[in-house]
Amino acid sequence: MTSSAQQGTQTRFFIALLPPRDVQAYAETVIQELGQRYQSGTSKSSPHITLQPPFQWSFSGFPSLESHLAEFADQHTPIPIQLDGFGAFAPCVLYINVVRTSELLAQQAALSKGLGVELGIVDPQAKNRPFVPHLTVASRNLTRQTFHQAWADLQPRSVQFEFVVDRLSLMVYQAQRWQIQTEFPLKNL
Repeated sequence: MTSSAQQGTQTRFFIALLPPRDVQAYAETVIQELGQRYQSGTSKSSPHITLQPPFQWSFSGFPSLESHLAEFADQHTPIPIQLDGFGAFAPCVLYINVVRTSELLAQQAALSKGLGVELGIVDPQAKNRPFVPHLTVASRNLTRQTFHQAWADLQPRSVQFEFVVDRLSLMVYQAQRWQIQTEFPLKNL
C-alpha cells in the first residue's frame, strides 16, 4: 500500500454491488432459513456481490480511495446482473449463483487492476482463483455434514432474478458489522 494508506489506524473495507431490495429480501429469507435449519450464518453485511475482497486502509488515506472509486464510476456504466440457481464452494460456502457476463467480468477486472496499480490494493488470493461472482447465503458454522445436507436442500431449488446495479458500494467494518461507507453512481455513457 502507499505511504498515505499506512498513516493512521487501519480499517477494513471491501467493494461490492448491492442488489435491489427485493433480491436482498429473498437472500435474507434463505440465510435465515439455513441459519435456523443448519445453524449457519454469513458475514455481518447485506447480501452483496463482492468486487474487491476486504482490505485494510486508513481513514487518513480515505480521500485517495474515494477519489479513485469516483473516477472509476464516472468511466463505467451500470451493470446488468442475472442470478440463476444456487452454487457451492465445498465444503463451507453456499450461494446464489451470479451469471458471469462479459460486462460484469470486465468491470471487476478493471476495478481490480486500477486499485492495484493506483493504490496498491491487491487481493493476494486473486492469482490463485478466478473471480466467481455470487451472493453468499451460508458460510459460517457449517460442518461437512450440515454443508452436504444444506446443499442437497438448495441445489434443486430454482431462483432467477435480473436487475441492473447502478452504483459501486464501498463497505466499511464498524460496530461489529459491514456498513455502506460511500456509494459511487455508475454513469450512463
